Amino acid sequence: MDIKNLTPLQVDALKEIANIGGCHAATALSQLVHKKVMVHVPEVLIGPLEEVIYNVASPETVVTSILMYFLGDLTGRSLLIYPKEDSDALVELLMPQSSDRDRKELTESLLKEVSNILSCSYMNTLGEFLDVLILPSVPGMVVDMVGAVLSSVVLEFGSEKDTIFCLETQFAFSDDSRTMKAYFLLLPDVSSLKIIFKKLNLL
Repeated sequence: MDIKNLTPLQVDALKEIANIGGCHAATALSQLVHKKVMVHVPEVLIGPLEEVIYNVASPETVVTSILMYFLGDLTGRSLLIYPKEDSDALVELLMPQSSDRDRKELTESLLKEVSNILSCSYMNTLGEFLDVLILPSVPGMVVDMVGAVLSSVVLEFGSEKDTIFCLETQFAFSDDSRTMKAYFLLLPDVSSLKIIFKKLNLL
C-alpha cells in the first residue's frame, strides 16, 4: 500500500487513536506532576521523515528527543520530541526544589522515564484499540539541533524519505498559564502499517 496517499478516513482513524492516546498520556503526566493536565492533539502530520521533522522545528532548533523501538505484533520505532524550553519546563515541574547539581544528574534519567511513560501511553492505546501486542524498548535520549537528530535517526534506520506519522500534542496545566508541546513521531514498518489498517477495516 502507498502510505503517502492515505484517505481522509484513514487519517481520521489515526487522529482518533492519537486523541485517546493523548488523554492517557495526560492522565499519566497528571499523576507525575500532581496537577490536573488537559491535552489537545491539534494535528496529525504524515509525510517523509525529513519533511515532517522540519515542520516541527527548523534544523537549528535545539530539541530533546527520546527514541524507542517497538516489537511484538507491530514493529517499528518512535521518536518523542520536545522543544528544549518545554523539556526544561517539564523538569521544573517534576523537580522544583532540586539543586543545580541534582538537576544535572537527574534530568536525563527523569526525562527518559517520563517520555517512556508518555510514549507507552500512545503505544498501549494503539495496541488496545487494535487488540495487538506492542513491546517498547528502553528509551535513548539525544539533546541537539533538529538537523543533528534527523541525521542520527537516518544513520541508524535508513532513508529520510521514510514516511512517518507525527502527533502534535499540547499539554496544559490547571494552575499554570503555559502549555507544553510534545511531538510523538511513529514510524511503523510497512507490514505493521498494513496490520493497523486491516484491523481498522480500512483495507
